[in-house]
Amino acid sequence: MKGATFVAPFYCPYNPGIMKKYAVIVAGGTGSRMGSPTPKQFLSIRGLSLLGYSMQAFLQAYEDLKIILVLPKDSLEKGEELIAQLQAGDRVSVTVGGETRFHSVQNGLALVSDPSIVFVHDGVRSLVSRDLIQRCYEQTLEKGSAIPAVAATDSIRIVQGHGHTVADRNAVRIIQTPQTFQSSLLLPAFQSEYKQSFTDEATVVEAAGNPVYLIEGEYENIKITRPSDLLIAEKILLERASSL
Repeated sequence: MKGATFVAPFYCPYNPGIMKKYAVIVAGGTGSRMGSPTPKQFLSIRGLSLLGYSMQAFLQAYEDLKIILVLPKDSLEKGEELIAQLQAGDRVSVTVGGETRFHSVQNGLALVSDPSIVFVHDGVRSLVSRDLIQRCYEQTLEKGSAIPAVAATDSIRIVQGHGHTVADRNAVRIIQTPQTFQSSLLLPAFQSEYKQSFTDEATVVEAAGNPVYLIEGEYENIKITRPSDLLIAEKILLERASSL
């Protein structure tokens, strides 16, 4: 039609048909708080490592999703063994982590192609559900981001100098992962210089001038860092297996 302008669908950031999916799974922890010589992400429950459960959830959530696994240099061999165990070789890329979480995520994002939806997930949040992953994806298509969060259930106090004040716990949200973004927001944000105020991906994206949007998280989506967490995770995984 004369005078009409054609815009290729490739440039439409909200079109799920052309959006790639990546999960950058950061697994750079140690076993220090576990009291274990084995890095915590490779501790096993019911025959699969904590990191393996995290990867499995994303692999099962979407058949076209690719995982970018970010590991310490001395854990690369264990990572390859895990990929083989999950039979996911063609869907997983591995890269080496950096000095901080920011730099590790930055290294992972170097393997991301635009346009895409990018999940950034803690490797030891092994109880993440496919439902949460899918809800994060759907909201990110619509709003550009999805940051899982749950309401605080304990009393909260803010320490200020030598004193402390009570916070309204109804206004407090505990942040989880996968923190999920359109690549057009996340990739440029991670081109910035590192700041100590960057505690997660949401703070990096906000610092670049973009709003971020919360989504209801899951109380079972705990970060497994201590032996007691391992016991809780084992119980939840057993309950999930028995309900299938």
